[in-house]
Amino acid sequence: MSTESSGNGSKIIIGLLAVALIGSWVYFNTSKTELITQNEVKVATIDSAKNSIQADFIAAAAKADSLTSQNTALQGDLLEKSNEIQKLKGNISTILRKKNATEKELAEAKIMITELNGKVTTLFADLGKAQEENKQLTVKNSDLTNQNTTLASNLNTTTKEKDRLQDIGSTLHASAFSIQAIRIKEGGKERVTNNAKRANTIRLGFQIDKNKITPSGAQDLYVCITAPDGKAFADGGNLTTREDGVKAYANKLSVQYEQNATLPVSYDVKQAGKFTEGEYKVEVYHNGFKIGEGKTTLKRGLF
Repeated sequence: MSTESSGNGSKIIIGLLAVALIGSWVYFNTSKTELITQNEVKVATIDSAKNSIQADFIAAAAKADSLTSQNTALQGDLLEKSNEIQKLKGNISTILRKKNATEKELAEAKIMITELNGKVTTLFADLGKAQEENKQLTVKNSDLTNQNTTLASNLNTTTKEKDRLQDIGSTLHASAFSIQAIRIKEGGKERVTNNAKRANTIRLGFQIDKNKITPSGAQDLYVCITAPDGKAFADGGNLTTREDGVKAYANKLSVQYEQNATLPVSYDVKQAGKFTEGEYKVEVYHNGFKIGEGKTTLKRGLF
């Protein structure tokens, strides 16, 4: 009987150990699942907060850029405040560019965005005061009247300008335009010419400048070309612009832009017929805004 009792006791102990082991396994897996879920929720919360802060920063930066770009001749206290705004923008951008920004860093960025909006509002108010002071000076001096009128025009933000503040920060800018008339022979040999009869291609080259706000990825550029007779090359279709109404465009270029980097762009305009003498105007649009333009003139040739 002692042996039977001992055997039963061993079975009970083994059963209890098995139950404990299974319970530990269930507890471990449940805790692990809860921990993973908590981490996923935390990451999603941080990403959501970052996206919200990024949107607030884009809007605040656009207001600051529009205000300072309209007033390039700031001096003294106004210039110092403008420099403070640019420095603050840089600090915020540094945090938001981090892939793994912490909650603490995002909270700091949010506080700085509030500070940025406050500084922009203060600078705008100071510029308004300066405008009013200049208006009063026009009564005393007729020469100053013209200067103050120009300043008032620069300082007054139009309704159209206010409407585009929301996305002006992400609009690209083009510079370093180079427009050449070229004759390309059947063998592929090229030669630059200003002879309208000899030219069969217009080569457009320009550079997309650095932009810290525009995200990396495909960006659509629209090339509009106006011939000497005032008619537009309309091979691509029509584009509704923000400021110039509906314009015919020659071609839509899709470029792969990398954030805060320059991008060289080259585009050839070929024509089966002959070009006519006179001035050709090339305009480039992005996001509905004209971001740059260039001109070239073809002359009459003897043959």
